[in-house]
Amino acid sequence: MRVSKRIAIGHLAAAAAYVIFGINVVVCRDIAIEGHIEPIMLFSMRALVAGTLFWLLSCFSPKEHVPAKDLLKLCGAGILGLFLPQLTFLHAIAHTTPVDLSVMSTTTPIFTMFVAAIFLKEPITWKKALGVALSFGGILWLILQSTFGGNGASETEPIGIMFCFANYIVFALYLGTCRNLIARYSVVTSMKWMFLVSFLVSLPFSLPKLPTTEFALVSSQVWWEIGFMIIFSTFIAYYLIPVGQKRIRPTLVSMYGYLQPIIAIAAAIWTGLDRITFTKLIAALFVFLGVWVVNQSRAAVHDNG
Repeated sequence: MRVSKRIAIGHLAAAAAYVIFGINVVVCRDIAIEGHIEPIMLFSMRALVAGTLFWLLSCFSPKEHVPAKDLLKLCGAGILGLFLPQLTFLHAIAHTTPVDLSVMSTTTPIFTMFVAAIFLKEPITWKKALGVALSFGGILWLILQSTFGGNGASETEPIGIMFCFANYIVFALYLGTCRNLIARYSVVTSMKWMFLVSFLVSLPFSLPKLPTTEFALVSSQVWWEIGFMIIFSTFIAYYLIPVGQKRIRPTLVSMYGYLQPIIAIAAAIWTGLDRITFTKLIAALFVFLGVWVVNQSRAAVHDNG
């Protein structure tokens, strides 16, 4: 019974985290549309509040000693796992519709596959290559339609897709290079240092924009959305993911990751921020098919030992 309860908590934590991430796509798009606070300012706010909460939480958690060598590595992890991914995401959502971003987010395992091939020497099979070709064919279809389709300013722009790619690449690098480091410490210990470093790195970019940011023009609805982004999407979700990782297998955690695009697409359509078109359906079909082929190849490799 105790084991079942532990596993159930892991499933709930992983599911809740990715539901929050899915809602966050729509929330951040709404914040970007109003446009009064630039992405770098939003990131500094996220890092400051979430970092402060993790440091406060560490006062009530078991103390962990972090050697200077690992502390430097955690600084690098903060830049690679928080600063760059969150900043590129905030830029991407300003130029990408929630549906398109959600479809493209499912290609994260493909970028992780490339990182694993480089750093862990995992072979790239013909199935993986076919899956990559299918997925990027779908994304190329989105790029061509957004560039030449005359869809208007409300549709995805090529620069948004470039920021999406940058987001997936840096986060895949983080997963591929920092996994063993993060596993050595509790989530509170690692996150408090990573958020602190990320906040300090963002200051030279955000402080010059502070005097010109028109906070008074931000609507009350957007302030509530910013609050959701900081508390739920940053602090709570980043706490829940390791809770799930410690209780259920990584493959199960990754499966919950597919909740994110489903929730994001449903929320975007429900709130009127996006719509499903034939172009998006064709692109989604190729992207999902490609990811499925890659996952089938990975499953076959694991099954063969």
